[in-house]
Amino acid sequence: MVNSINIAQVLAFIHIDFLDILDIFLVAWLLYQLYHIVKGTLAIRIFMGLFGIYLFWKIVEALNMELLSEILGQFIGVGVILLIIVFQQELRKFLLMLGNTDFINNRIFKQNLFHFGAREQNELTINTKIIAEACINMAKTKTGALIVISHSPDIDFYIGSGEILNARLSSSLLESIFFKNAPMHDGAVLIRNNTVLAASCVLPVSDKEDLPSDLGTRHRAALGVSEETSAIAITVSEETGRIGTTKSGILKQNITPANLNAHLQMLLK
Repeated sequence: MVNSINIAQVLAFIHIDFLDILDIFLVAWLLYQLYHIVKGTLAIRIFMGLFGIYLFWKIVEALNMELLSEILGQFIGVGVILLIIVFQQELRKFLLMLGNTDFINNRIFKQNLFHFGAREQNELTINTKIIAEACINMAKTKTGALIVISHSPDIDFYIGSGEILNARLSSSLLESIFFKNAPMHDGAVLIRNNTVLAASCVLPVSDKEDLPSDLGTRHRAALGVSEETSAIAITVSEETGRIGTTKSGILKQNITPANLNAHLQMLLK
């Protein structure tokens, strides 16, 4: 009887409303996104190390070890600044993700709430058939290639690192750019709205550690740009001729020529 009364008294103090549920949901979403960013990188190990120091500090503090507790307390006191310094790359990725998330960039969301134009005008601007044809031809000759396509202007940041073209998209143009002895075959090609914006561009390289050992700089650059933008990257391996795609940091390899065009259209939706 006493236990039931105590439980009832405890429950009486618990008050959960819609805002509390929303608060928990948003915190869980943010933690999940942060974990998704640092997973497979050195950052997760650094975070575990810092968390271990924090737990050790609490234990030392509970045991009244004043000198060690004071030293660790000073270290923890500047923890926020330390976290910003240590995780600056991951924080940058997280902020870029918030700016480029599908929820914010979703065209239906913009059209319904902010009246930003029709969805069809943006979806039909990239001719994936031309890109697929070029990739298939380059795969046959094992010509290495890295092509980045996007609907949004978030790839404009990398234009200045290469040669600006602003040329009409065509299969022959892409193949000539990545020809082994061509002056612009190194680096990435950036495409938006059926326009080849630039070639020989330098992209950020992913620092994930759990990648297959046979993936080189080209594939890491494809992962890096897909982690920091909403773009899709297409790779053609010069060793094997295999075609791969990356989106949102997810790599898919061995795309068959027959399915490449349909696969690209699906990724762009």
